[in-house]
Amino acid sequence: MASSAPSPRYADLPARPGAPPGSSWGVWSERPDGDLLGCLNRLTPERVRAAAACIRTGRVFPLDLPVGAIDPPLFGRAAPRHEVLGPVGGSGHDDLLHDLNTQSGTQWDGFRHVAHPEHGFYGGVADEDHGIDVWARHGIAGRGVLADVARWRERAGRPLRPDAPDAIAPDELLACLEDQGTEVAEGDILLVRTGWVGWYRGLDAERRAAVAASLACPGLAPGEATAAALWDLGLAAVAADNPALEVWPLASRDRTPEVFVHTSLLPLLGLPIGELWDLDALAEDCAADGTYDCFLTSAPLAVRGGVGSPPGAIAIR
Repeated sequence: MASSAPSPRYADLPARPGAPPGSSWGVWSERPDGDLLGCLNRLTPERVRAAAACIRTGRVFPLDLPVGAIDPPLFGRAAPRHEVLGPVGGSGHDDLLHDLNTQSGTQWDGFRHVAHPEHGFYGGVADEDHGIDVWARHGIAGRGVLADVARWRERAGRPLRPDAPDAIAPDELLACLEDQGTEVAEGDILLVRTGWVGWYRGLDAERRAAVAASLACPGLAPGEATAAALWDLGLAAVAADNPALEVWPLASRDRTPEVFVHTSLLPLLGLPIGELWDLDALAEDCAADGTYDCFLTSAPLAVRGGVGSPPGAIAIR
């Protein structure tokens, strides 16, 4: 059974001599697929088993948006088209999804998605070895914890602006969790609700086109402080309901970690990133009983060499 000993603190990284500063390279190198799973190594059997205690009512919350729900897609991505094969009224059908960009809707960003501008892909591994199929083969299951920042900021009289680059500082994220009474444990999957998906649902076609043409949205602040806070929480993964996890647009076209925190989280820390997750119904249920955890499962597509994937995520409470 894999050890569930706590990981080193961010201040003590890197753990392997010669690894880049602020990286977890080498923390799990002795494990099978350790350098390909990154923080998913924290999903040990004992932690998955303990997470089952979060199932108290049996209520189920699918967290994926329908395919094509973000229309037009953001960041210039292709729009999926669904074709049903076989005549209407016939004896059966197959179907095809054309132009399905696996990151055009609810998604995981795999480790092939972003390289560090100096150090390359996570663990110093060749990008073609970082397929999403490694995550699919491992499976993703454990304790999910919700940080309902949108609700917390609303109560504080400082509502997040869904159409503006309203940054969530790491101390705000931690304060939200503390206010909820939510303790984060090693191996948890953090879900951050900004309210963006709920706001987007209310837009007409013209407004949605404008969003795709010039995206601005709230999210986590970039910078090393954000990376350090997420790492020190001991997370297996982090996902949010906004388009980029972090605030958008970036302050510049620079892709260093201080500007684009993706380049800390994916290639340096090996922390999987989820975006555009549908967290509204889960958040309502959490607020109703004052508990903010769940048993979370995710089944990424087993696409060999895949860059990203719809998560196939379900929360059970």
